[in-house]
Amino acid sequence: MSKYLFKKYLPHPDIIVKNRWIKLLGPRLQESGLWHINRKSCSSGVAVGVFCAFVPIPFQMLLAAIASILLRSNILVAVPMVWISNPITMPPMFYFCYLVGAQILNSNIEVFAFELSFTWLLTGLLEIWQPFLLGCLVVGFVTSALSFILIRVLWRLHILTHIKNRKIRKTQKSTS
Repeated sequence: MSKYLFKKYLPHPDIIVKNRWIKLLGPRLQESGLWHINRKSCSSGVAVGVFCAFVPIPFQMLLAAIASILLRSNILVAVPMVWISNPITMPPMFYFCYLVGAQILNSNIEVFAFELSFTWLLTGLLEIWQPFLLGCLVVGFVTSALSFILIRVLWRLHILTHIKNRKIRKTQKSTS
């Protein structure tokens, strides 16, 4: 069923590769690990996407796609994982990152009021950029590593369950 869903809703890799903008990336897009659903490419795709979600820049999806190409992880998994950081989740995520960075640097936690304006970015962010950026990188790396391990473990458990169920079905058929 899952293969059917992927074939029905996702464009074929050939269509994606022939896009005039994507063609600029060259033959690296032809590598099978970028498009196939397997343990290695999916777990690394999740890790890339989660890390990019914590990078405080615009166009995180583009960063995830480029990192997926360079690291040979699944693009179709990495890019949507960036959506962890969205307008609703960004404030608590980035505030937590700031707190982690301030703790690591052993600096005072500044009380600030966030404003979505260019003036605040020049003045308010200028005061907290070091702990904020350090916290984003540390939290991004840790959550990326944990998500990589979690996907590997869940994939392994799924395979073991599948093998166990197959053995049960086989024994039931032989006894019938």
